[in-house]
Amino acid sequence: MLIRRERTGDAAAIDAVHRSAFARQSANAAVDATGLPADPPEVGLVRQLRDDSSAWMPTLSMVAEYHDHIVGHVCLTRAGVGPFPVLSLGPIGVRNDYQRSGVGAALMHAVLGAADALDEPLVGLLGSLEYYPRFGFVPGTRLGILPDRPSWSSHFQLRPLSAYDSEIKGEFHYADPFYVL
Repeated sequence: MLIRRERTGDAAAIDAVHRSAFARQSANAAVDATGLPADPPEVGLVRQLRDDSSAWMPTLSMVAEYHDHIVGHVCLTRAGVGPFPVLSLGPIGVRNDYQRSGVGAALMHAVLGAADALDEPLVGLLGSLEYYPRFGFVPGTRLGILPDRPSWSSHFQLRPLSAYDSEIKGEFHYADPFYVL
C-alpha cells in the first residue's frame, strides 16, 4: 500500500471511495431523481471542500493506493479557533472491501504526520469516541475548545500537534461546506 497526496484526476476514484465507505445499506436509503441510490453526503462534502479556496489544502488531501487502485482517502482542511488557524479532519473513508485492514490507520498516521511537519497546531474532528483516541485525539473540552454547534460537543475531539499552544482556546469553526451537510 502507498499513501500519497491526491493528484489531479483522482477525484472520481475518491468519490467512489466515499460512496463505498458511507453507502446506506437500508431499504430507507435516499434515492436521486433517476431512482438510483443518492450519494452519501461525504461525497459532496469533499467536492465542496475542494472548491473552497480558503479551506482546501492540497498538501493534506491523501489517498491510499493498493495495486494502482485508490482504496482510501482523507483530507484536512482549514478551520479556526477565534483568530487561530487550525485544521479539521474529514471525511476519512476506506472502500468497504478494504475496511478493517489498516488502511484507515495508515491514512491517519500519514495525514497527522504531514500536518505536524507543516507546523500546524491542532486537528479537530467529529467522530467515534472509540476509534480516534488511538491517534491521540482527546475531547475538546479538555483543551478548552468547543465546537460552534453545541449538538456536536459529545463527539468533538482534538489532536494537539507539536506546534500546539495552550493559548488556543474558544470556539472551533469548520470550513463553510461542513455546515451545509
